[in-house]
Amino acid sequence: MSAQPAIAPAAGGAPSSTNWFASNWGLIAALAAMIAVLLLPTPAGLPVAGHRMLAIFAFAVIVWITEALDYAISAVVIAALMALLLGLSPNIANPKVLIGTGAALTTAVSGFGNTALTLVAAALFLAAAMTITGLDRRIALVILARVGARTSRIVIGSIVVATVLAFLVPSATARAAAVIPIMMGIVLAFGVDKRSRFAGLLMITTVQAVSIWNVGIKTAAAQNMVAVGFMHTLLKQDVTWLNWLIAAAPFSILMSIGLYVIMMVMMPPEAKEIPGGQAAVQKSLSELGPMTGREARLLAISLTLLCFWATEGILHSFDSSTTTVVAVALLFLPGIGVMDWKKANPLIPWGTIVLFGVGISLGTALLQTQAAPWLANLIVQGFGLNAMPVLTILAVMAAFLIVIHLGFASATALASSMIPIVIAVMQKVQTPGLNVLGMTLLLQFVVSFGFILPVNSPQGMVAYGTETFAARDFVRTGIVITVLAYALTLLLGATYWRWLGYV
Repeated sequence: MSAQPAIAPAAGGAPSSTNWFASNWGLIAALAAMIAVLLLPTPAGLPVAGHRMLAIFAFAVIVWITEALDYAISAVVIAALMALLLGLSPNIANPKVLIGTGAALTTAVSGFGNTALTLVAAALFLAAAMTITGLDRRIALVILARVGARTSRIVIGSIVVATVLAFLVPSATARAAAVIPIMMGIVLAFGVDKRSRFAGLLMITTVQAVSIWNVGIKTAAAQNMVAVGFMHTLLKQDVTWLNWLIAAAPFSILMSIGLYVIMMVMMPPEAKEIPGGQAAVQKSLSELGPMTGREARLLAISLTLLCFWATEGILHSFDSSTTTVVAVALLFLPGIGVMDWKKANPLIPWGTIVLFGVGISLGTALLQTQAAPWLANLIVQGFGLNAMPVLTILAVMAAFLIVIHLGFASATALASSMIPIVIAVMQKVQTPGLNVLGMTLLLQFVVSFGFILPVNSPQGMVAYGTETFAARDFVRTGIVITVLAYALTLLLGATYWRWLGYV
């Protein structure tokens, strides 16, 4: 009897230790990479602070790729590492003194003072208002009620819904969370097996359309705001909402058409029409009842905000961040508003905001410590970009970002990691006539190409959670969609975007 207690802890202890290492291998790998970089000799021409930022950058990339830590927690850890490692580094301007932990911490949180962060936070409140009032669901159902019961038209309807909501709901995850349950309800209401080709076709098309319109509209996704933040901070230039739309909307329109063709060819529905489909949508719409006062006010504020975004720099000088903050303030006011803090607070992904702020700080520090230019020089030399034509540079860097994206589950994290490097690369390249801002914008479009794996985006995981399709179906269609997106990037780079002066 006395031996039992002695054996039990030993038996239970070994698996516990093994499980800890198995479940935290990503964090261990990130720490090992950071230490390995720190132990390397500081390269000639790179300040000690830049060397240590490269070590932190290696840690960040591995943690984000492996999802070893929650994104918000990873951001706090990265800020702490910057405060310590940068704080104990010699000052770049005066190597005889240290930067100091106070100054380093200020750098680590500098991203929270970026207006792009304000826009992201405000946009998330707008998305929460859509969820609270159910306006996004009503818009989706109204559109679907008009497309009919033919399967091909329902698929078109799903693309149209994703397109319209991209203008009004500035969060890809929120749009997916609004539309996917509706699509799932349609599948169930039609009496279709949720593992049928039609169900998988509808769900994959919906989520890919959401991702496609992340490119088309500046305010559609957080990763766009990351790029805008870096453009403002590092290049001292901005891209207005309308200029972004003019550049990117043709791409998203052509991709939407291509998406429909690809999906209908590769995953053709079992039947051309779903009996009772129209009635099912109408029933869901009628259950919502007439539009409420809160929905009407939210729609009015959203459309007014959209007008302000579209006319920025043309009819007025108010920037997108300011107009969005004003709109959110109105949404909280008694009598005018549609929500209160208690309802909105649980719906805000605060981790995204924390990641965004530290991500901008990380990129800014990489450039300030000369780590990004040093890394960019390696990329320029490694790919031989220095004397390449602009279109070739676009092709090489776009392919590089597409491959890198396979390892990331968040386009926001990818943009935080890569856009500072992209800017530094473009500044290093000696090709005459290269537009640094334009090329950064076009490569930011590519950052949203998370079409291949469900885990490459939160909206992909939302769709995968419905269990309406196998991962292999997402992958095989996603590869074709990605090839089309890459080819279209090069085609527009050689024509339309060149005419606009971006290439």
